[in-house]
Amino acid sequence: MILTSSRSVWNYRGFILGNVKREFQSKYRNSLLGAAWNVLNPLAMIVVYTVIFAQIMRAKLPGVDSIFGYSIFLCAGVLVWGYFAEIVGRSQNVFIENANILKKINFPRLCLPVVVVANATLNFIIVFSLFTAFLLISGNFPGMAYTALLPVLIIMVMFAVGLGTTLGVLNVFFRDVGQLFGIVLQFWFWLTPIVYHPDILPKVVQSYLRFNPMSAIVAACQNILLHNQWPHWQSLLPVTVLAVLLCIIGLALFRKHAGEMIDEL
Repeated sequence: MILTSSRSVWNYRGFILGNVKREFQSKYRNSLLGAAWNVLNPLAMIVVYTVIFAQIMRAKLPGVDSIFGYSIFLCAGVLVWGYFAEIVGRSQNVFIENANILKKINFPRLCLPVVVVANATLNFIIVFSLFTAFLLISGNFPGMAYTALLPVLIIMVMFAVGLGTTLGVLNVFFRDVGQLFGIVLQFWFWLTPIVYHPDILPKVVQSYLRFNPMSAIVAACQNILLHNQWPHWQSLLPVTVLAVLLCIIGLALFRKHAGEMIDEL
């Protein structure tokens, strides 16, 4: 089932690339700063959080006693979370937003989530490349552990795609799903140790963080970029299993209800 779907999507790679290019160009058409907005939006968030929380949180970060260190910790969490939130947020609405195309053109419907992931990845590469350049220039590049970001991010993307596709199918039939998840995503951000270190939380609360799939992913990225530490791969096993299960569930739901979705749109 997965192999067949992958082959169908690959055969329409030209369609996918064309949509990615068109969406990227239309997003910044008539914009003086263009792709710079990809950088300015997360940068503004990071500056605000740094100004508000730096003095409080830097003393709580193990081995970190400067605002600069807290900024790296914050950037690692915010940028990875932004990547995740963009994939999930857009995937849950992708079939509704492209209703006209789905009704008029015959193509593998799974191309649409792929376009979402490709656009989110392009945006993330732009921002994260600048962050990496900053780490190099400032002498804070983490070293070989940096290469571990790739498998960690792959796990995160799988989780986001599985969750987003599942929500996307459900959202076609139950429109409250999209509205509700927007609220859930806001709470989820603050329940994930992005702005703060988990050590500041009570022990009882810390024990519940293992049930948050994004906690392990964000912590792995922060440890890589701030402390040059390789991830504890065992801590990523639960989210990896969950990601695979969600991908299977999302694909199964899509294949089962693909015909009915057109009627609901």
